Amino acid sequence: MLERVKSMLRYFNEAVPFRLVPALITTAVLFGLLLIPCPAGLTPKAWGLVAIFLTTIVAIILKVMPIGVMAMMAIVIVSLSQVTASSSKGAVADALSSFANPLIWLIVVAILISRGLKKTGLGNRIGLMFIALLGKRTLGIGYGLTVCELVLAPFTPSNTARGGGIVHPIMRSIAGAFDSDPAKGTQGKVGTYLALVNYHANPITSAMFLTATAPNPLVVDYVAKATHQSFHLSWTTWALCMLLPGLLCLLLMPLVIYWLSPPSLTTTPDAVTFARSELTRMGPLSGKERVMLGTFGLLLVLWANVPAMIMGPAWTLDPTVVAFLGLFALIITGTIDWDDVLSEKSAWDTLVWFGALVMLAEQLNKLGVISWFSDGMKNAIEASGLGWLPVATVLVLAFVFSHYLFASTTAHISAMLLAFLTVGAQLLPPAYVIPFMLMMTAGSAIMMTLTHYATGTSPIIFGSGYVTMGNWWRVGFVMCLLELLVFAVVGSAWWKLLGFW
Repeated sequence: MLERVKSMLRYFNEAVPFRLVPALITTAVLFGLLLIPCPAGLTPKAWGLVAIFLTTIVAIILKVMPIGVMAMMAIVIVSLSQVTASSSKGAVADALSSFANPLIWLIVVAILISRGLKKTGLGNRIGLMFIALLGKRTLGIGYGLTVCELVLAPFTPSNTARGGGIVHPIMRSIAGAFDSDPAKGTQGKVGTYLALVNYHANPITSAMFLTATAPNPLVVDYVAKATHQSFHLSWTTWALCMLLPGLLCLLLMPLVIYWLSPPSLTTTPDAVTFARSELTRMGPLSGKERVMLGTFGLLLVLWANVPAMIMGPAWTLDPTVVAFLGLFALIITGTIDWDDVLSEKSAWDTLVWFGALVMLAEQLNKLGVISWFSDGMKNAIEASGLGWLPVATVLVLAFVFSHYLFASTTAHISAMLLAFLTVGAQLLPPAYVIPFMLMMTAGSAIMMTLTHYATGTSPIIFGSGYVTMGNWWRVGFVMCLLELLVFAVVGSAWWKLLGFW
């Protein structure tokens, strides 16, 4: 009998497309959460959605099945359970609602555009140029990517377009030049390290400039409201306040990631000579490379909102519209073809899993879970009798780490930031309100370090396969704490020197 059971289990493990033990753990988590009485202030349906969301995250972490399948599971369960609506038709409409989100399509199109870099050879050329300049050490290449991100940040209001659409294709080309490829199992050579640097430069630069990511103007508005218009962050004020702590974070980040996730290939003494010889062999730019380069120039100008600066706000284009324009230009010029679009599996995989996570986050907000969490935090702090410094610390950490519940910085900031800023303004001594506001401003971008679904850039880089989920979350947690510490210590001293408190 025992042998028959073992045989059945072996067959089951071989036949089904999921890992049995993680699947059982995930199922136990779901039913365990559903058996917990609904907390006061939430409806049973809202608590059911919380259970589905947390179960999905657990399933992804435990790698029960590929992340796209786990996302589809969430869509199916939301549709069947009807936790967001009173009918099956309404529930499935809610479950699929995020696939009309422009941000998700920006991510997908950015991945498709990056295929053109590989197909035309321009990406390889750019990678070789970086290697020729900085290629004696992998760490030097990491700093090269960081500087590239910093230079683009003030002019690119979409962090997804910048980190995922411009810098990431360059990073992949550099990794490819060293034969560091997830498909070959060689991602650890340099690719994993460079992918992490590519990503973690993005939240830091997003914190440094008002125009570096889309939700930053919303942060400015909320800070002004919370301080009753007594403190307004202009572009110059924002940049000046974030300059020193931001630059220090950019200086430390490649070094810390080098320690946390070291590349197996650290020194490349022959790489510079090799890169220069390869560039000579490639010769001048081909026609398709020129089209690709021109398309990137067009995208950068439009993403930087240059036409609107010159001719007025009527010329402002949404970043997703710009991305589609770039993709269309590449297709009609023959730089890439429709088969390239259809065969880019990572883009369509990202569409499914990131869309499902965005949907869950949006529905949590819609059903009042996020406001319930914020109110509970406020009441707990008020009842605790804590001093001003612990109160400020708790508010910053609670806001930043609640980003584990979100797949969008804009959604997180819209749902929670004003409430946290208002509580801080009410509970802290007036002399410390402005440094608290600046700390929360920095935290609204630093929180993007945490997960592979934290912002639009993360699924693009994570989807390229260079970094495992466990490594992504581990490095993200450490970098988040480090960057918060830098802004709290160095930033506070810098703001004091500037006379802001």
